[in-house]
Amino acid sequence: MHLNRVKNKKISVEDLTLNFREIEPALTETEAINESNRCLYCYDAPCIKACPTSINIPSFIKKIASGNLKGSAKVIMEANPVGASCARVCPTEELCEGACVLNDASLPIMIGNLQRHATNWAIQNNEQLFEAGEANGQTVAIVGGGPGGLSAARELARLGYQVTIFEAKEKAGGLDTFGIVSFRLPQEVSLWEVEQVENLGVEIRTNTMVGRDISVEEIVNGYDKVVLAIGMSKVPMLGIEGEDADGVYDAIDWVESTKTPPLDQQFIGKKIVVVGAGNTAIDAATCSVRLGAGDVKMVYRRTEAEMTAYEFEYEFAKQDGVEFRWLTQPVKILKDAQGKVEGLQCVRMELGEPDESGRRRPVAVEGSEFTIEADAVIKAIGQTRYVNLIEEFGLEHNWGIVKINMDTYQTSNPKIYAVGDVIFGDGQGDAMVVTAANQGKLTAHSIHQEFINQQVTV
Repeated sequence: MHLNRVKNKKISVEDLTLNFREIEPALTETEAINESNRCLYCYDAPCIKACPTSINIPSFIKKIASGNLKGSAKVIMEANPVGASCARVCPTEELCEGACVLNDASLPIMIGNLQRHATNWAIQNNEQLFEAGEANGQTVAIVGGGPGGLSAARELARLGYQVTIFEAKEKAGGLDTFGIVSFRLPQEVSLWEVEQVENLGVEIRTNTMVGRDISVEEIVNGYDKVVLAIGMSKVPMLGIEGEDADGVYDAIDWVESTKTPPLDQQFIGKKIVVVGAGNTAIDAATCSVRLGAGDVKMVYRRTEAEMTAYEFEYEFAKQDGVEFRWLTQPVKILKDAQGKVEGLQCVRMELGEPDESGRRRPVAVEGSEFTIEADAVIKAIGQTRYVNLIEEFGLEHNWGIVKINMDTYQTSNPKIYAVGDVIFGDGQGDAMVVTAANQGKLTAHSIHQEFINQQVTV
């Protein structure tokens, strides 16, 4: 892994750029064929059942073995419209690879790497894998151009719908384009998936925020159906003194700032503290290392056992030299005379009785205050919801989690459907890219089934 550290030499802009190159090496053609030939091509393949989008994994692997890379990529992308991104960000060791029968005998098939090999071929050869269906006269507005929105748009376009995506940012792709670190998911991969959708005739209106640039009424009244795929918003406030200091950052913004050059050099040699222990917190910490920070710590009020980050993310951060401070609760951000962060005052915690989530509640240890020196503090304690926008649409929700019919993905307004992070919570799916992609695909087919039913009854 190429990683230029400040302790070894002076860091240049070029060094920082190298630090953000994709870390997982691509398989060579020989490696891909050899790995494909290890697959048993199980008839009742458990890997397919473990994949949220039900990719026919033995089929795409067999096509790699026979040299049919376009066919392999089509099998992947047929099932998962963001399959190139998911090849990089899915927790494969918990999903498909975790279910591989070879776990009992040797090592599981490198399904994620093989999926990346096939989709890389399609990207490098600029392949357009699918075509739009015959127009059926129906229109659909999709609010949000992330994985869920793109997936719904791709399927709807193939079924003959005229689809318009309204995206607030300057590029579509959502989390895949802006929110996942470049050294795990390069932006060009996500943008290729966006192109696959645009090339089907889907109109993507970027820099268009619903509620600001176009009204909710125009969306609801101007289209036959609406799909809400708005994701989640900013990191909430810590609610402690000193949070207004210069040098306090939102982890979502922090990661996004590294996705487009030039990279910021002001953090070289600095001391960074990340508050939180989820996947976004890990991303913020490892981005800090790659921006040249001299010391990166993560503080979490519970223990390692309760952290929500994936195990591979945790191991990756440790390899990068990130230090973890467990049972540590920030209580105040210290700032100097100029208002800049100079430290984080914390208190030690211990675990008490379980809370409503079933996790033991952290309790402060009296008299255990201490200070961590810091030049910047990054907040990574979850994300807020777009409650105001959800209420503008007049939808039933629970603290920003839109209520849906789990069979159809329809909201309290049957004309409006919802997918992705906006419905995550209350037992409505997992917060994964692959889950959002599957929900988008299922929503498209739900919309189409309703259209077919209407045609039959006319």
